[in-house]
Amino acid sequence: MPLALAFGVSSGAGAIAGVYGAILVGFFAALFGGTATQISGPTGPMSVVMALVLTQMIAHNPEHGLSLAFSCVILAGLFQIAFGLLKLGKYFVMVPYPVISGFMSGIGIIIIVLQVSPLLGLSADSNPVSALTNIPDNLSYLNITAAILGGASLIIMTYWPKNLARFMPAPLFALVFLTLISALLLPDKNIPTIGEIPTGLPELIIPSFSIDALYDITYFAFLLAVLGAIDSLLTSMVADSMTQTHHLSDKELIGQGIGNSIAGLFGALPGAGATMRTAINIGAGGNCALSGITHAIALLFITLWAADYAQYVPHSVLAGMLLKVGLDIIDWRF
Repeated sequence: MPLALAFGVSSGAGAIAGVYGAILVGFFAALFGGTATQISGPTGPMSVVMALVLTQMIAHNPEHGLSLAFSCVILAGLFQIAFGLLKLGKYFVMVPYPVISGFMSGIGIIIIVLQVSPLLGLSADSNPVSALTNIPDNLSYLNITAAILGGASLIIMTYWPKNLARFMPAPLFALVFLTLISALLLPDKNIPTIGEIPTGLPELIIPSFSIDALYDITYFAFLLAVLGAIDSLLTSMVADSMTQTHHLSDKELIGQGIGNSIAGLFGALPGAGATMRTAINIGAGGNCALSGITHAIALLFITLWAADYAQYVPHSVLAGMLLKVGLDIIDWRF
């Protein structure tokens, strides 16, 4: 839940879009996918690309840009289903490692750059270059209290004891503990928070296509599809090594495609297999698709009955979490 909220906010689609991305992609990828222990949902790379899609589509067509962006997500899911039906799964893991390493490190750097301003208690910038060049100016306007909360979030994410992680994951503790401090002890410090988010079930978004935007829609959809496929199948390989099993790559692509197509129909973020969440699932004893399905249903119940509390979550706390995600994505060793 904490990372889903954070990815939703950072993408520009809103916190609830990240949560429903985790629910829909997580449920259908587990139900129809080919990796028994995989947990799917919004990831750093997919969220960064989705932020670009939203920015470009809304800039080109302010009136229908949002529906065009989610049309990209639907088409990306259809591309992934086609990849699976055409038995292309085995080829995605043949991408040269230096390419994957450079791409993932670039995504990690972008995440870090975009989260510096929110960490300082200021508004986020959707453009990485602008975000980078604005850092010196932002330092003179920082909200010290918000920055302290963000720093505390990053420290908790980095140094949380492993023996506690199984019972209380670091993101969950950071989210609950620091939000309580912000809401109860620091209510007058003007700390930027998520604010009110929609509750209830998501509404259906009617896909829209424009001849003028056809190239952009196809390009971004293919980019999301390929990135999601690589992300998911690499996570599947990690799951294989941890469980001594063998995933079905083509079936996994079909499951991810179904999940992303449905997510796009309901205005949710696209997703992929999430390595960290999958590893936690395996460590907690998950050994079949029921664990992924249960994860999605549990998120749905939390969203329907506890979403009101999410409005108090400080942006800087989410930024601290995402900074740790960005640092972890960078391939330091290579």
